[in-house]
Amino acid sequence: MPRPRHPKKDIEKAIAYAEAHGWRIVHGGAHAWGQMYCPWNDRNCRCHEFCRTSIASTPKNPGDHAMDLKRIVKNCVHTEVEG
Repeated sequence: MPRPRHPKKDIEKAIAYAEAHGWRIVHGGAHAWGQMYCPWNDRNCRCHEFCRTSIASTPKNPGDHAMDLKRIVKNCVHTEVEG
């Protein structure tokens, strides 16, 4: 079963970007829309600082939140991502 789409267009694009680079998306949670998990989750990964990230349901600024999610994927120590 495919995951549900995020209601904010910019954030949905950022989630699709993360999925395209191997990140696992889990929908649901107490206050967040879901979580984003790094596929390399190991000890060398910035002390696990960015191995798991919350995806907000209704952020104050969806565009900024989407940029933050993409930046987390781009800055992963295990990959070099362009775009």
